Amino acid sequence: MISFARGVPAPECLPVEELAECARAVLLADGRTILSYGSPSGYEPLRGWIAERHSVEPDRVFVTNGGLQGFVFFAQRFGRDGARVLVEQPTYDRPLKILRELGAEIVPLAMDEEGLRPDALRGRARRRGPSRRFCTRSRRSRTQAAARSRPRGGGRIIDIVRAHDLLVLEDDPYGLVRFEGEPQPSLLESSRGGERVVYTSSFSKTVAPGSRVGYFVLPSPLRAELEATSTSTYITPGLLGQATVYEFIRRGNFDSNLARVRDLLRARRDAMLEALDAELGGTGATWSRPQGGYFVWLDVPGADAGELLGRSTEAGVTFVPGTDFGGAPSAARLAYSFVSPDEIREGIPRLVALLPSAATL
Repeated sequence: MISFARGVPAPECLPVEELAECARAVLLADGRTILSYGSPSGYEPLRGWIAERHSVEPDRVFVTNGGLQGFVFFAQRFGRDGARVLVEQPTYDRPLKILRELGAEIVPLAMDEEGLRPDALRGRARRRGPSRRFCTRSRRSRTQAAARSRPRGGGRIIDIVRAHDLLVLEDDPYGLVRFEGEPQPSLLESSRGGERVVYTSSFSKTVAPGSRVGYFVLPSPLRAELEATSTSTYITPGLLGQATVYEFIRRGNFDSNLARVRDLLRARRDAMLEALDAELGGTGATWSRPQGGYFVWLDVPGADAGELLGRSTEAGVTFVPGTDFGGAPSAARLAYSFVSPDEIREGIPRLVALLPSAATL
């Protein structure tokens, strides 16, 4: 089976030996701290490093057992019982499931190749809704154009957020996993650490997902609220994983490992784009050309991705239908992060062979 469904790093992306050394070192040096209960907001040295990296006070940093756990706490606070949540379309499927379970009203926001469309946000933000409402901005899907992030004349995203008293949850696990192009500022950076932006990221894509270390940068009063929720949920987060990640950073491994991961992922991204160009170039099919991250978003007009998945699985290729993320029935998310370039070159032709003919496209 060739899986374009798994949005996880390939085994060779994981710095196993380095993390083993770091885990042993922190256990010997600080084991009585990290093997016991501690701060519900996370391992203090790591909180300090995150705060410095984002130019905020440590009191605004909340470290969680993975980024998704933190989102659950946040959604429980703001997304219950009909609360209006503005969500980019498409977006990450897990938050959509969590919000539905909490009874939120999910309002989709249109996107284009430059990311979230300001006119879509403005139009939805004007509509009346329950007092508890927020907007999610995921940097998983598309790179937001810098001009849309920076405050400028009331027409940029952060200006709209301020004008309509919205709270933005900016989800950014892939911002550092960029292969080309100029780095784009986050909304947190564009707002100069403003109170309307809650920023969340993790070390799953830059170090290892098994470490289960995510974090939030948010106003101090809100951090205290989420901390209270975390205390009643798990008392203390996994300090061993957090301390191991901090030791990995302290030893100077973070940047060199990130460069290595970028190279590995770039080769896979290039292999997928080359295969799609060869197999679908000149047809009506379209696909994204990501400058980083794990995924290519494919759209084949006239195709039913859900029906295609059943046949492709029998043929030994899997993917995730776009409808899982709020996308069109003709869309599919193809992950290149886990498979090898050779598997990509084999899997894409196998998948395309099951699509409507090139003449139809």
